[in-house]
Amino acid sequence: MKQLLVLRHAKSSWKDSTLRDFDRPLNKRGEHDAPRMGRLLAKLDLVPDQIITSAAVRAESTAEAVAANCGYDGEILATQDLYMGGPDDYIALLNLVPDSNTRVMVVGHNPGIEDVVEGFTNHWYRMPTAALALIQLDIDNWQGIDLATEGNLLNLWLPKEI
Repeated sequence: MKQLLVLRHAKSSWKDSTLRDFDRPLNKRGEHDAPRMGRLLAKLDLVPDQIITSAAVRAESTAEAVAANCGYDGEILATQDLYMGGPDDYIALLNLVPDSNTRVMVVGHNPGIEDVVEGFTNHWYRMPTAALALIQLDIDNWQGIDLATEGNLLNLWLPKEI
């Protein structure tokens, strides 16, 4: 069994209209929510073995804040592939995860994040900023994951509810 944590980036700022979408930072709410989700992971003993994030500023900042607050001490893999990425992009990256990693967290954007959760659970869930889903996957190795892999949603945390 493997576990997948699916996290949408925390709330970003639209204050500087000269920035490209890719370069938008977190706003104050995002800077508050991202560490909070990390503390939740620590409290629930759900620290990931690996974190893969979109390289967009807001997603990478979210991943770094979560990692710092949950006790994650590994490297964070930041990739352009998850910026505007769909389920196929997430699957391709998960196929490269070493099997020694039981729990992996991916950090990305909508609509890709919602599509990934729906793809594994066969149910659509709203994923607002900083929403975190925990999906149990009935697989033994990450190379075996594909779009037909069925998962069980164990929990969905929304920052407003914790």
